[in-house]
Amino acid sequence: MYKAFRWGVRLIMAAIVGVVLVGGLIYFFASRSLPDYDATYKVTGLTAPVEIVRSTEDVPHIFGKDDPDAFFALGLAHAQDRLWQMTLMRRTVQGRLSEVFGQETLKTDELMRRMGLYQAAVDSVSSQDDYTKAALKAYARGVNQWIEIVNEGAMGRGAPEFFLFDSKISYWTPADSLAIMKLMAVQLSNQLQDEVLRARVSLVGKDLVRDIMPDDPQQATAALPDYASLFPTMQKGIQTAENGAPGAFSPFPARGSAGASNAWAAGPDRSAAGGALLANDPHLGLTAPSIWYLARLQLQSGGVIGGTIPGMPLVLSGRNKDLGWGLTTAYVDDQDLHIEEIDPDDPTKYRTPDGWKRFKTKRVIVEVKDAKPVTLTLRWTDNGPVLPGSHFDLATVTPPHSVMSLSWTAFDPQDTTMTGAMDLMRAHSIPQAMDAAKKIVAPAQNITLADKDGVALVTAGKIPLRDRANDTQGRMPNAGWKPENRWKGFLPFKDNPQFVEPKSGIVVNTNNKTVDRPFPYNVSFHWGDTQRIQRLSKLMGEREVHSRDSFISAQLDTVSPAARGLLPLVGANLWYTGDPAPAGTPERMRQRALEMLASWDGEMSEHLPEPLIYAAWMRELQNRLIRDELGPLAKKFDHLEPLFIERVFRDTQGASHWCDIIQSAPKETCSDIARQSLDAALLDLSKKYGPNIESWRWGDAHIAEQDNQVLGKVPGLKWFVNIRQSTSGGDFTLMRGRTKGGDGSDRFANVHAAGYREVLDFADPDSSVFIISTGQSGHPLSRHYDDLSELWRSGEYIPMSLDPALARAAAAGITHLVPKGAAKPGN
Repeated sequence: MYKAFRWGVRLIMAAIVGVVLVGGLIYFFASRSLPDYDATYKVTGLTAPVEIVRSTEDVPHIFGKDDPDAFFALGLAHAQDRLWQMTLMRRTVQGRLSEVFGQETLKTDELMRRMGLYQAAVDSVSSQDDYTKAALKAYARGVNQWIEIVNEGAMGRGAPEFFLFDSKISYWTPADSLAIMKLMAVQLSNQLQDEVLRARVSLVGKDLVRDIMPDDPQQATAALPDYASLFPTMQKGIQTAENGAPGAFSPFPARGSAGASNAWAAGPDRSAAGGALLANDPHLGLTAPSIWYLARLQLQSGGVIGGTIPGMPLVLSGRNKDLGWGLTTAYVDDQDLHIEEIDPDDPTKYRTPDGWKRFKTKRVIVEVKDAKPVTLTLRWTDNGPVLPGSHFDLATVTPPHSVMSLSWTAFDPQDTTMTGAMDLMRAHSIPQAMDAAKKIVAPAQNITLADKDGVALVTAGKIPLRDRANDTQGRMPNAGWKPENRWKGFLPFKDNPQFVEPKSGIVVNTNNKTVDRPFPYNVSFHWGDTQRIQRLSKLMGEREVHSRDSFISAQLDTVSPAARGLLPLVGANLWYTGDPAPAGTPERMRQRALEMLASWDGEMSEHLPEPLIYAAWMRELQNRLIRDELGPLAKKFDHLEPLFIERVFRDTQGASHWCDIIQSAPKETCSDIARQSLDAALLDLSKKYGPNIESWRWGDAHIAEQDNQVLGKVPGLKWFVNIRQSTSGGDFTLMRGRTKGGDGSDRFANVHAAGYREVLDFADPDSSVFIISTGQSGHPLSRHYDDLSELWRSGEYIPMSLDPALARAAAAGITHLVPKGAAKPGN
């Protein structure tokens, strides 16, 4: 017995030692890829020595002799901290994820190959101006120089993720940077998804579209035909999708998550200190690391500082000495789906205004890890690439003997967006910035500007010009063979929405409607916001002058205008009604919840129970209103649609009919549904958070999920690399935190928010502040992996200055890049 015990102890000790040794080896190899920020490297591709001065927050301040050298150093710095992220994004656009991830990403690769965005990026290189070409080449040399340094120094392949895959790291090219810009267009556009959903709802009932997917109420719109009348062979009713889910690592956002941002600016006359102010917080999906990366470049035109995206040699949102700029998604309707009828006698041809025409085709091979390669036959029509019916639920709205093609400005093979962005970064006045905006094609962005004289807002990006006789006005798929359904070119830039030196001295944008013009000059029927703009307009208008602090306060505002508008409507007949109920009963819980909501001001604070009650109530309410009419389609509306709820409870155009459950004998009223929904929501919440309603907290449900896309899925590791934080805000607050939606227990998790924030003050430029949601490094073992996340969560910022002396005084490390053959610094 003793002998067995002794051997048992030995085996346990051996196992522990083995685990420690394996863990030590893993740590050793993983830590090899941690860069030394206080080192000197002899490199090729520089004309003179360059310094990369790292602040205590790991923000690189780059000082070089000329602009190509500065872009070289930015490429190297990006690769030091985010090489895996850059590689993953590039593979996504190329449609080459399956080479490392296997069949789980095959669907994503198939879609990217069919769209051909990477080829469009390759074709666009020659369209850039000489300055941009030089910048792209220098940036690529910098990235590749770091890859060589990693290989020569056996520095852990550059990032821990690379140890999980045996594929070679390809060198960076100028086209790769343009491809990352195309990827941004993917993440900021989903008009096609709304086209499909609008058509699917129309097949159930034409008037249902008017209610559940209304146009902005400020805009009068002529009625559309129902989808079935356009394509009589389409079967009416609910069309179920087969395999409509996106592939793994799909860059295409869920409906309602195609970019959302806030930007506003106040001119000197509206500033307490006499200098222009600008705030910007672009919203994208949360990840660890963040897609954003802070940096400063010293160019020949002067210093520029702000937010970059690794993979591109740009400061996308930020400032230089004289000009500040911020970006918001413009929601330009720059995508159109077309039904392409196939020749019944020859499936290689499709119908055009001039008769049958042969598809343009190309065969490509997709390599798949641990599986046979897959051969795809790509097809194009005059309207654009043909997309498979298994994506975006296209099969549900595609008539028999037809396929669907897509027109999109991002397919432009002569896209000069990178040149325009380069010019914007070096502009020093609003007129110069407006000239730069003319060159931007896709993604379409609203650019908010501020200089010493004033403020402006301009929509940059090509806006398709449609025929007045277009069957669907771009809101549903149309017949691709009709000439009136094809694009007629693009609006001239002078017709893009522009607001320069407004009398109010303030410009604002929250993805809201910017112009009220009739079709086909209307820019879009679908805008990204109808709620946040109400709150921001109020905050900007209630003060005669603003300051940096008032802009910060607005950026962090968590009051929901949707909650303030909907609760009085939905609860109109419920407040303070019913006989007193004993404690512990559902009736008493409902009465207590209504009492709390009646005195709540709509602030979506993580510390309060009211936001959780409100969110759960509205979710349950909307689901009960739509599930009998829409059936399985109801799952597509898994986020609150405030305009829909408002139409129903105001009985706009008879919309209160949604309150009556069709399949039940009694005729339910809207008050009945509101009460039943609240009871159901409270029951669900009590099961998860306990019976004490006062102890519930919005922050327990609204957890910011910032996941490492690869390591975050590895058992055990996910607890160390995924960042989880309780957060305030919600779907419709200025400090936006869009919820996950769906039916899961984490349906209220925060998954789409402002990963980058800036507030610029030109009265005291060095007091301008910035923050990103994680940290600068993408390496989980780096102290800079998540060191900014707590500041971000709590609404704090870091200062970043263009003063070289301040940068060097606070340096946590200085990387010296020396051309090979030159003496090291100090020699």
